[in-house]
Amino acid sequence: MLVEWRPEARAELWTILDYIGDRNPVAADDPYQAIEVATSALPVHPNYLVVYRVADHIEVVNVLHARQEYP
Repeated sequence: MLVEWRPEARAELWTILDYIGDRNPVAADDPYQAIEVATSALPVHPNYLVVYRVADHIEVVNVLHARQEYP
């Protein structure tokens, strides 16, 4: 399944990477690669939504069927 980035999200990623790259060009590649790998692994199943929160760990908050109402 394809992971589609919204243009605004992709632009924000490049803004962050440019900021890092201006200070340390080598360091900017690590977050880029990590984010690309992580997002490519996101698709679970087209009928389910996995809601999670990022803190000092990843906390799965809920799993919903795509036809369920959710906030």
